[in-house]
Formats: sequence, structure tokens, C-alpha cells
Amino acid sequence: MTSRGIRNNNPGNLNYAHQPGAHLEAGVSNPRFAAFPTMADGIQALRTQLLRYAERGLTTVASIISVYAPATENITSAYIASLCRQMGVQPDTVLDLHDPATMARLICGIVTIENGGGHLGLVQIDQALGITPTSAMT
Repeated sequence: MTSRGIRNNNPGNLNYAHQPGAHLEAGVSNPRFAAFPTMADGIQALRTQLLRYAERGLTTVASIISVYAPATENITSAYIASLCRQMGVQPDTVLDLHDPATMARLICGIVTIENGGGHLGLVQIDQALGITPTSAMT
């Protein structure tokens, strides 16, 4: 069975917040997440959310994920550790979220944690973000 994030073209599992082009997911008993017309739209919405975090001073994996995947819903410490392993950074490493390669790696890691591996890779994320492809990441 395909994960909810992939079915909704919302690989970051963003809550529905009236994002441009999105609608509230359908076909579930307690709809909460956004559904986007295309996977590229969902990837771009995730980038937009991460840039909003950066504007608020959230620029480390630990600070971003503590808000993005709070302990009330996730094992946040495990999420942070997994994302740091995938990105090759420490939890308190300051990330330049305006650097396309850094943003793509962050999105790729989040997408993998949210949906499992094998759904999206850096090439597809780079294409959605309109950036030159980066090296492969599992």
C-alpha cells in the first residue's frame, strides 16, 4: 500500500493550511493533511514551509524537526538522529536553507523518513525545485 504522503502528493505530510493549489485530503475518516495536484507541488510546499522556519530562526536539524515533527506525535529524537545521519550533519549544525543543494538534501531526508525509502530521490526533488541535480542520496 502506498503511504499517505505519496498518495496525497504531499511527501512531507504537511497539514492542510490552505496552501496554494492544495485541498484537504479525501477518503480518510479524520482528514488533516494537504493533498496537492502534483508531487512537484507537494515538494515545493515543503520547501516553502522550511523557508518559513528559517525566517523564524529555525536553521538546525534539531530546531526544525522539533517544530516539524513534535514529540506529541513523533519520536522526535529518532527523527533528528536519522535525518542527521542521512545529511551527514550534527543536530546543531546551522543549515543554509537558501542553498539549493542543502534544501534538496533536507527535503530528501524528510521525505524518506515520512514515507520510507524508494519513493523519491534527489533527482526528482531537484527537478521539482528547478535546481541542477545533486549527487544521489538514498
